[in-house]
Amino acid sequence: MGVNHQPRQRCLQCIRPMSHCLCHLLPSLSSRTRILVIQHPDEAKHALNTARFVVLGLRNARLVIAEHVDNLEYYLEQSDYQPCILFPGVQALELTAYTSEQKPLLLVVPDGTWRKARKILYANPILETLPRVTFPRGYSSRYRLRKAPYEESLATVEAVTHALEVLEPQTDFSPLLRPFDALIEGQIQAMGIETYQRNHVDVKNNN
Repeated sequence: MGVNHQPRQRCLQCIRPMSHCLCHLLPSLSSRTRILVIQHPDEAKHALNTARFVVLGLRNARLVIAEHVDNLEYYLEQSDYQPCILFPGVQALELTAYTSEQKPLLLVVPDGTWRKARKILYANPILETLPRVTFPRGYSSRYRLRKAPYEESLATVEAVTHALEVLEPQTDFSPLLRPFDALIEGQIQAMGIETYQRNHVDVKNNN
């Protein structure tokens, strides 16, 4: 008779196995900026997805899981905010700190691989009408488990954190990255240090 393996219980908030719950590391931060994360459904199933850390760690954030959002206008029609999309491109404007009289941004963040993030844009034409914004170059990802396709590629929680740091420099948003760092460290420990160093660490020849 085969062994009946019971599925591991998962935390209802961070969706991690209860033995690896990261909720104790989540902050509860206020922001002038409103964040709307549109997550591709495939990304929601990914073991290392970080969009949930954004919406759990920020009070002024919302997560929508869909490739096509039926009522997207409802989310964008916020009179107190100026909607824009955090996505690189030739016409993307570099974010700067808010001025005292500036209307805060409603920052739409597509979440998924580059291909799936573009699918979200194509499936929701209204997003193509929004101004594109990006943050200054120079940020590198702490995501040490897979090689990014582009130098500027960041995990969603990293991208949102850096955008908020630029817009609202008076607030410390670094606590948003605590569960992300713990997630990565846990994955490294699970695979073993030797395996991680062999497969994920670039060894440079100094000769």
